[in-house]
Parts: sequence; C-alpha cells; structure tokens
Amino acid sequence: MHPECEEETTTHWMKQAQKGYIRVAVLILLSQKPHHGYEIMKEIRDKTKGFWKPTAGGVYPILRDLEESEYIEGEWFSQKKRKIKVYKITETGRIILKRAIVKQSEIANSMNALFQEFAKDVLNIETKTLPLPIVPNLFSPFLEKKNQEQEDDIENLEQKRTYLKSTIRMLQKELQTTNKKLAKKKPEKTKEEIPP
Repeated sequence: MHPECEEETTTHWMKQAQKGYIRVAVLILLSQKPHHGYEIMKEIRDKTKGFWKPTAGGVYPILRDLEESEYIEGEWFSQKKRKIKVYKITETGRIILKRAIVKQSEIANSMNALFQEFAKDVLNIETKTLPLPIVPNLFSPFLEKKNQEQEDDIENLEQKRTYLKSTIRMLQKELQTTNKKLAKKKPEKTKEEIPP
C-alpha cells in the first residue's frame, strides 16, 4: 500500500471514530448545561485544544438524531433578532450517556491490553521495565471540572515533574540496553555511528 493510501485510510478511520465520539461529547456537554449548536462546536474545539474541530454539517445532524431519539430536547429562543435552538439532555439521554462512558472505559482498557501485547510480541519490549502509553479516556476533557489554576498548582506540577523524570530515566536505561545490543550485533560500527 502506498503511503498516500495509508494516510487517506487512516484519516477516514479517524473521522468515522470522531463522529461517534462527538455524539457522546455532545451528551456530556448537555448534561452539564443547555447549549445551542455553535456553543457545542466551540466548546468541543476548546476542550480538545483544537484536536476536534466539529463543523455545523457534522454537529447539527447529530443534534437532530439525538433529538429524534429523545436523548435531548430542543427549544427555540430569540437572541439578537435571530432564532436559536437550545438543547438539553433528557433522562433517557443521561442513561445512555452513563452506559456510553462505561463502554468507552472498557474499550480503553482493552486497547491498553492490546498495546502491551503488541509491545511484547512484536517490538520485543518488556512492559515491566518500560512504561507503555495508556489509551486516554477521550471524554476526560469534557468530564473534568478542574480549572487551569488547579491543574497548575505546585503539588500537581511537582508530581508531574517527578513522573516525567522517572519516565525519562527508564527510557534512557532502555536506550542504553538497546545500544549495547545493537553494538554487539553490529561490531563493525563505531560508537559515533550508533545514535545516542
């Protein structure tokens, strides 16, 4: 497969996955307070720091579908000489949302297990010595209610720094071990030729 085709396929898969995630993100936002469509788009973009940039063509069909399924309900209001529809979650929507978040948690745990298996079997990395990335909960930006000040307090920053230093030390050890193995396998290369 050509790199261009691989990139297209990957982009298509990501867009399809995002549609389902945006549906749940919409329910999370509406469970916190009523929103109109453009508020939802802006909040998703802001909370994901621009990673998700939903468009009106993507969000409004989701809102229409959620409303037809009776997971949300909309009400028209006049605002600055124009009409806007403000949506709020229904009790049925709250039940569906709770189930979706539990299911997402199960998916993330399964993906973590697959990553560990892949790292061990394909990459020959011992997961006990090297921390593997954990699949994030894609909805955590919507579920967190911390403000930036709480995230940037001294205790949190010190914990983050300690974690990062520990991870760097483990990665450096793994790099040294790999370099030694590589040096044994390729004795004709000098130390300068082996990347640090």
